[in-house]
Amino acid sequence: VSFDLTSDKGILYGINRHNSSLVIFDRFSLENYNSVTFAKAGSGKSYATKLEILRSLMFDTDVIVIDPEREYEFLAEATGGRYFNISLSSDHHINPFDLPIPREDETAEDVLRSNTINLVGLFRLMLGGLTPEEDSMVDRAISETYAIKDITPESDFSKIEPPLLSDFEMVLGGMDGSDSVVQRLAKYTKGSWATFLNRPSNVDINKKFIVFSVRDMEDELKPVAMYIIMHYIWNAIRKNLKKRLLVVDEAWWMMKSEDTASFLYSIAKRGRKYYLGLSTITQDAADFMNSPYGVPIITNSSIQLLLKQSPTTIDILQKSFNLTDEEKYLLLESGVGEGIFFAGLKHVAIKIIASYTEDQIITSDPSQILSNRKAKEEQEKAEMGNN
Repeated sequence: VSFDLTSDKGILYGINRHNSSLVIFDRFSLENYNSVTFAKAGSGKSYATKLEILRSLMFDTDVIVIDPEREYEFLAEATGGRYFNISLSSDHHINPFDLPIPREDETAEDVLRSNTINLVGLFRLMLGGLTPEEDSMVDRAISETYAIKDITPESDFSKIEPPLLSDFEMVLGGMDGSDSVVQRLAKYTKGSWATFLNRPSNVDINKKFIVFSVRDMEDELKPVAMYIIMHYIWNAIRKNLKKRLLVVDEAWWMMKSEDTASFLYSIAKRGRKYYLGLSTITQDAADFMNSPYGVPIITNSSIQLLLKQSPTTIDILQKSFNLTDEEKYLLLESGVGEGIFFAGLKHVAIKIIASYTEDQIITSDPSQILSNRKAKEEQEKAEMGNN
């Protein structure tokens, strides 16, 4: 681990622990723009990610985060971003039946077909799997649901009102042999979960920094919520070309199901075409590698950051990343924010560093966050007093 990784342009990732040179790198200069980060809890992975986000924002990169633990709320506040809390009681909703306006290189028929395939995947996830018969029935019902709203391949998608889940339920209910599917769907349309899905979309992601949090979502619904959010983001990204970073924290949630994992992989593979870097972060290397999509996602990531590891995961990582025994022990004994940074074919031992101001904004230390909040409240009070 002794290469230099100092580029002419890019952002500072940290300091090379062997010779104290700066590790400066531009992920958008590599063959793909993706990264993976593996680290045990408390080893500084969210800190390192927030630092990259903050520095990327300075270089005109838009950033979108899927945040299962409400880690990025303060950062969104501090940088003037938008923070959406997606939960059963939240005011923010995404309608999975929304359709993006077709781009120049695709037809309305392409968009409708691709969205139908995505929706079949979503229903597989929501309903605990579908038999082949149910699969084709759901596919047919989706097309008919769009048709009752006069949405066909000939429609102008900028003038449509997309259907809702309850419209789909009504269409499905009129089909022979649909009883089991309708029954399983009921909790999403009539039960306590109806508030989550059966509403028109009301989130607007036209900001440089967007965070979607699913921390307050029931565990059972987290993969469903992440799938819906990912699709919403993917449609928005394809709409207009900009340099963007999509951060998926605690990505093992996505690896738990075939449909969410395969979707994450398809973004890793197709992101470059849309100027998108995918940053996948996880503490559960075993869960990640056990998915058939785990290794392909790593292979499709030009940047890899390994921070401190636990003895239970180190052997899997040693095999996947071809680590020497020396590198293996370096990762077992690393301090917080220390590890190995791989970029393309080079890798270096790295220490992540932040300036005092950056540290104030990105800290995960609860006492620091509380004192930041207190300072903010006092500042607001003072401003109100002056008005």
